[in-house]
Amino acid sequence: MGSSVLGGDGSGAEASPARGSQQTHDGRHQDVDKLPLSSQVGRLVVLRFAGTSAPAYVREILREGRAAGAILFRDNVIGPAQTEALTSQLRRGAQSTPLICVDQEGGEIRILRWLEPARSAPQQGAAGTERVDARAAARGLRAVGINVSLAPVADVPSVPGAALSRRAFSTDFDTTADSVAEAVRGWRDGGVAATVKHFPGLGGARANTDDASVTISRGAARLRRLDLKPFRRAIQAGVPLVMVGHAVYPAVDRARIASQSKAVIGGLLRSELGFRGVVITDSTEAAAVQAVSSPPQAAVRNVRAGVDIVLTTGRGSYIRVYRGLLAEARRDPAFRARVRESAARVLALQRALEQ
Repeated sequence: MGSSVLGGDGSGAEASPARGSQQTHDGRHQDVDKLPLSSQVGRLVVLRFAGTSAPAYVREILREGRAAGAILFRDNVIGPAQTEALTSQLRRGAQSTPLICVDQEGGEIRILRWLEPARSAPQQGAAGTERVDARAAARGLRAVGINVSLAPVADVPSVPGAALSRRAFSTDFDTTADSVAEAVRGWRDGGVAATVKHFPGLGGARANTDDASVTISRGAARLRRLDLKPFRRAIQAGVPLVMVGHAVYPAVDRARIASQSKAVIGGLLRSELGFRGVVITDSTEAAAVQAVSSPPQAAVRNVRAGVDIVLTTGRGSYIRVYRGLLAEARRDPAFRARVRESAARVLALQRALEQ
């Protein structure tokens, strides 16, 4: 497995120096240029399906390279043998190694319920077991063919009744930053790509963006000094993916949710924090997204803002998102160039995860 990408495409001390080289950049684009536009666009979408085996249409999509991979939920997995068989189905015949993703944070957010350790993030933070627990979880996921963990959570609850308080390592920013960095290292130790979330921080939210529109009225200075601290440490630790959230941060971009904001993704994440890995959205079915855009509109805005992967969680939304992205790439040369750039990043991650 390619540890240089699992170790991060960022700019931290633990990232591979080769990742910043022009040679690597050019090599990636040479590879992606061998793909038809339909497959380049496919690298920008992760899909969801129902059931404990991969439907024929999903296998066809992966075979033709029209999706980067799939996200699994509890209705997809019932035990180790079945899950391993399912992930084998997804990999078999796929154009490239599919990203097979789950939410495996610990505690109540644990798709593979039979996997230990079962400690929640607050329990891990209190016990100092973040790296050990992430390593154990990663080995369990890898054993059944799952290669991307949508964890750890880098949000720091900072208001009474914070929505993510039961999923956060700590209410202290420095402690959380340490915990997140250790968790990233643990996921890497176990051979699974970690995803730090929800950029640039949902600790100031009393509602989940899955359920409602959220505005976080942080001052820009405070956001940079505190909320970004755990993400900065994750990038320094070499995290390969960052999940961007769907809240609005008026101090950064008054008009757009974070996942559709160039100021958030291109400005804060890419330019200020120096992240060079894969940016993935939270679910396109979230209420905060639906309030401002349809799935295909959201996807186009996501990619224009700098997102690499749009996370769809329903068959209908996948089809609409994929078609919307493909149509825009055919119409607009500048958008087509953005697709190429993101497809190259995702393809590099897929190759790093080859088994």
